[in-house]
Amino acid sequence: MAEASISVDQDQFSCPICLDLLKDPVTINCGHSFCMVCINDYWDQDDQRGIYSCPQCRETFSPRPVLHRNNMLAEVVEKLKKTELHPASPAHCYARPGDLECDFCTGRKRKASESCLVCQTSFRETHRKSHYEVPALKKHKLIKASTRLQEMICSQHDKVIEIYCRTDQSCICYLCTMDEHKGHDTVSAAAGRTEKQTQLKEVQSKSQWRIQEKEKKVQELKQAVNTLKRSAQAALEDSESIFTELIHSIKEMLSELTEMIRAKEKTELSRAEGLQEKLEQEIADLKRRDTELEQLSHTENDTHFLQSFQSVCNSSGTVDPLGIYFIINKQLSFDGIKQILSNLKEQLEEICMEEFNKVRPQVAVGEIILLSEPKSREDFLQCPNGYQPDESRAPTGSSRAIYPLAAGAVSGECISTQLLGS
Repeated sequence: MAEASISVDQDQFSCPICLDLLKDPVTINCGHSFCMVCINDYWDQDDQRGIYSCPQCRETFSPRPVLHRNNMLAEVVEKLKKTELHPASPAHCYARPGDLECDFCTGRKRKASESCLVCQTSFRETHRKSHYEVPALKKHKLIKASTRLQEMICSQHDKVIEIYCRTDQSCICYLCTMDEHKGHDTVSAAAGRTEKQTQLKEVQSKSQWRIQEKEKKVQELKQAVNTLKRSAQAALEDSESIFTELIHSIKEMLSELTEMIRAKEKTELSRAEGLQEKLEQEIADLKRRDTELEQLSHTENDTHFLQSFQSVCNSSGTVDPLGIYFIINKQLSFDGIKQILSNLKEQLEEICMEEFNKVRPQVAVGEIILLSEPKSREDFLQCPNGYQPDESRAPTGSSRAIYPLAAGAVSGECISTQLLGS
């Protein structure tokens, strides 16, 4: 008898954290029991705050309670495992948010497996036995557990909806046929479904055909996009290569011009240094001559003065300093190069802009567009490539809207396709 009572209330031997039978059970100060590992892991997350709470009743403790194994509870759980009369329900059997709960479960609710349209209740496998054993309940209609149970009950008469009104295209209960639906063309819900099932297949066939057509157009669009990407990448690579070569050519010309200027500079500097050295030598000679003239002017001996005058005068230099300066200043001017290069820059900019303006229209050629359904023959003839839809493949009675797609953003080629209207 003890084992039977344990099996009936086995939920109290499940850990509220892991939802499995207790392992090394411990009972905390508030009286709730948990697996030792589960409660320790749970409290480890609260170590920084220093306040510990019960996962079930939220009572708080501080400091952290010391846990001891509940030996008596552990023995009961162990005995429950050995009986194997009613093994613990797996965690997935319990109702979670969004699941339909069993109306007969006490304590923690389990997921319902069936619903009764007459009783308007839901229950799991164990609690449905009454509908097979009690004579008054055997005629009740059971369906698979559904959260839409209330939609199957007439809100006006609180009866099961099991009749289809063809006149109003609505589902009703048998009492509705005696009131507002009196005299209407009605059939059973099963017969109504059979009729609609045929229509459903036709609608489904059209829908599947539309899906196939749209998927085909998606593939065409993907191909156009891939072509566009490849062409754009090729254009970028070609553009980069051409501009790189152009920049390389300009750099080579700059390098050549730099060498020319440096060579000219070196030559002229060497010449200037030679001239400077010569001038400095002449200055030294002139200064020495000037000193000799000064000394001669103070000579008191007339005979010595006359004898030295002729030799001192004949030793004067013949270089014209003004002429040398004129030549140096004339040859060291590079202003003309700057003006020529400035003119070259302006001409290159004009040519580049002129040619680049020819490139812009090529980039803008072609686009992928979504056109509206043609309303007239003239509108239809404006569709890219005069596209003609294949109506022979469409299911009978289907309606379609044509949306041509024009692609070819790089080459300018018009790629026509069509999309089905939803």
